[in-house]
Amino acid sequence: MQEEFLILSRNTKEVFKKIIDDAVSAITSTIDSANAFSGINPYALRSIISKKEILPACGVGWRSVMEDINHDVLPHMLRSWDPSYMPHLHSPALIESIASELIIASFNNSMDSWDQSPVQTEIEEKVIKTLTSLFGYDDNGDGTFTSGGSQSNLAAITAHRDSFLMKGGWDVKKNGLPPYFDKLRIYTSEISHFSMEKSAHLLGLGYKSVVKLPVDGKCSIDIIKAEEIIKSDVDKGLIPFLFVATIGTTDFGSIDDIEKIRKICNRYKMFLHSDAAYGSGAIMSSRYSDRLGPLYLSDSITIDFHKMFLLPISCSAVIFKDKKELECFALHADYLNREEDEEDGYINLVSKSIQTTRRSDAFKVYLSFMMRGKNGFASIIDHDIEIASYFYNKISSDPLFLAPVSPRLSSVVFKVNKSDNVNKRIRRALLEKGIIIGQTVYNGSVMLKFTLLNPEINEEKIDFLIEEIKKLSEKF
Repeated sequence: MQEEFLILSRNTKEVFKKIIDDAVSAITSTIDSANAFSGINPYALRSIISKKEILPACGVGWRSVMEDINHDVLPHMLRSWDPSYMPHLHSPALIESIASELIIASFNNSMDSWDQSPVQTEIEEKVIKTLTSLFGYDDNGDGTFTSGGSQSNLAAITAHRDSFLMKGGWDVKKNGLPPYFDKLRIYTSEISHFSMEKSAHLLGLGYKSVVKLPVDGKCSIDIIKAEEIIKSDVDKGLIPFLFVATIGTTDFGSIDDIEKIRKICNRYKMFLHSDAAYGSGAIMSSRYSDRLGPLYLSDSITIDFHKMFLLPISCSAVIFKDKKELECFALHADYLNREEDEEDGYINLVSKSIQTTRRSDAFKVYLSFMMRGKNGFASIIDHDIEIASYFYNKISSDPLFLAPVSPRLSSVVFKVNKSDNVNKRIRRALLEKGIIIGQTVYNGSVMLKFTLLNPEINEEKIDFLIEEIKKLSEKF
């Protein structure tokens, strides 16, 4: 191994620049490629990669590695920036946020203690305060960055469970789950994110503690039926402790009614968490932010920046109305977050996080927020919501298509009015052309999905995709 490749230092500045330049050149060489994917099938791709010797006895050097990457890897990477990529809540990345990733990786700070990330700690604290204010919390609000929406939801459910039980005199941190743990219940939409069940499993409550509530024709929680179910559970001796509203369901972008859910929570003394991993970006919109409802009525909110905010994966946060709820994650260690340091003003963020070692993801938010401002993000998000409406209106007026739910955000679920098999074949044929769209199920029927997060998707592109789907429907 050549010594100049070991670490970034005074002696390796030129090598560092060369490596970064090579990587940038390799990436930019793929930008003009047609569509979002090469269309290679999984067996052919698996064959290419399976022949690689990943750990040779002697390293082959930077030049050989780059030749391999340029020849066998980059041509088959999904180009998330291409307008033909729209299957999931997976956005392209803003250019300046890609630069922020280089800074984060180069300095390699960890966000668990102040002496590992001094300025990054202060930046994260400032970003969290900005977020709590943006979403309507007062100075008592606080939060932490996480690896994604699943971990944000896990953190919220953990904190609310502990707070709820503490009010009843039971300390989970010291004693574990109470004898009556199997009576605790979480209420959420039948189409909410699967992280609710995963969280319940990890917290020892089990899947059965998650009660999935029916939805109405707009794919939002049916409030009347929800209250009937909760009342019935209470009559059976079960213990409701948390209601999770979804502010932008994964498939439909549907939004639960926060005001009505808050009233239910007050009646049954439940906490209210809003999973706004998808919809949180609409807070920036000057035209559509009211679609989210009064999120400040929630006790906590999940925010994902790698969805509508267009920041690189991964970047999420969870904020709380009452910062005391984050104390459930505090545990002091002599080698890390010493109490005397915190008394002297050194902030150790590990005290309010599930994670210990953690990247400085808040820096991406800091950089992009400052560069673009609220208006810059509003223009992006307004475009995405409006192009979704354009697509929905186009196919709704065409008898070949069925689009059952009017979009509230930027996702449109639809199908060609033919068999499930035809719709599956259409998606697969588009994939082979390098056009990637989503597939899901609605009322037992296979549906296709456009998730429109790319601000470069325009009406011309939408019209082209509609025609491509029509041609394929005729073929199958």
